[in-house]
Parts: sequence; structure tokens; C-alpha cells
Amino acid sequence: MTSLTTATASTIGRRYDANYDVAHLTETPLRAVVADGMGDGPGSARAGRTAVDTFVELAGEGPAGIRAAVAEAQRRVGAIGRELGGLAGCTLTALVETPSGCWIAQVGDSRVYRLRGNLLELLTVDHTAAWLGAVHGWYAFDSPQAAAARYRLTRYIGHPDEPEPDVLHVAPRPGDVFLLCTDGIAEQVTYQRIQEILTPRTEPKAMADQLVAAADGAGGKDNATAIVAVVDSL
Repeated sequence: MTSLTTATASTIGRRYDANYDVAHLTETPLRAVVADGMGDGPGSARAGRTAVDTFVELAGEGPAGIRAAVAEAQRRVGAIGRELGGLAGCTLTALVETPSGCWIAQVGDSRVYRLRGNLLELLTVDHTAAWLGAVHGWYAFDSPQAAAARYRLTRYIGHPDEPEPDVLHVAPRPGDVFLLCTDGIAEQVTYQRIQEILTPRTEPKAMADQLVAAADGAGGKDNATAIVAVVDSL
């Protein structure tokens, strides 16, 4: 198993009266999961908690096990929406360690970044109309159309079509720093600031706390959650 040092932090921000982000973190083996509820109603809170708990309970070996856990999360959250007669949905982003290596699962617009050496890379794709628009040049990145499109998720847990996750294999190296975060971090803390916070490779708790503080300092317009995992050795 990979030797890791990990930490998580979260902030409610200034927009909502509760934190609709959900995080789970265990080190051995690594199970790092974040979910971001859609909206601020009971469906949001229940979706995030249910999706994370289901994934942690059921995520098995390799892509097949990960896809099966996400499929069951889709079914359970969909049932909540039918019970409430309204929206129940959330993102789900995970980094899990198995005997066949480390795997990322991605549904929605929470993110996984990796700092390797001096290069900070975004390993996931946002499942939003804004991402499609940026890739295909539909509108300027800082336009009102782009801002509105960031709220239009093309995939999420609880979607009536039960979309599958992106599943990606990653091979950690000593010194790598992984960041899982909700869009409260990604939309408020710039790439350059994220890189500055992660580059000194201080204690993961200090890095996670700095990231959520930066989100609050940028306006606190959303719940913001970060999980930081530093690879010590293989």
C-alpha cells in the first residue's frame, strides 16, 4: 500500500445556512471522496450523504467495482428524488486505492488536481455546459453565458439517465500531492493560488485549511471542501 499523509477541511461560506458538501477520508487503503449537493434543500443534503456513504460501502476492485458503486449511488439518490417529488442530486469525485492501483471516479464538477514536481494538473473534466463551451469556443470564458453555464451539470448523481462516471487510473509517485475539492474551491481559488498553497508541501492539514480560507477570502460564495493527500512513499 502507498504511504500517505492526508487531511480534509471545509467551510460553509457566506451564501448558505448549512454545508451541503460531504467528505469522507480514510488512509489505509486510501478512500477520499467529496460530494457537492445541488441547491440548498433536503434533496441536496440527503443526496450528498447517500452518495458518499454508498460509494465508500460498495466501491470494489478496479473500474468495474467503482462503476457498480456509482450505479448504486445513482439508484439510491434517484429514489430520494422520487420520494421528495423534487430535485435530489450531487456531484461525486473520489480517489481510491486498490490492489490494482489508484483510481479516480468523476461525476459532476468537483475536481481532482495533482501537483507533481512544479506542475499542477487538473486530472478530471467538469461535466458542465461551461466546460463544453470553453472547449468548443461557444462563448468567452468570463462572459455572462459562461457564468450561467457553470450551473448546468451534464452529469450528476441523481440524474434521471443515471450517467456513468469517468474512471481514470493514476500511478502515484513519492512527493505527489493530490487535491480533491468541490467547486467552492475550484471556482473561487485561482489555479496560481492553489499551486502556491500546495507547492511548499507542508502538512496536509495546513494546506487544506489554507485552501478553504482562500475560498472564504475570495467571497465565500459557496460551501468549499478540500481533501489533500501527500504521497510519502510507495
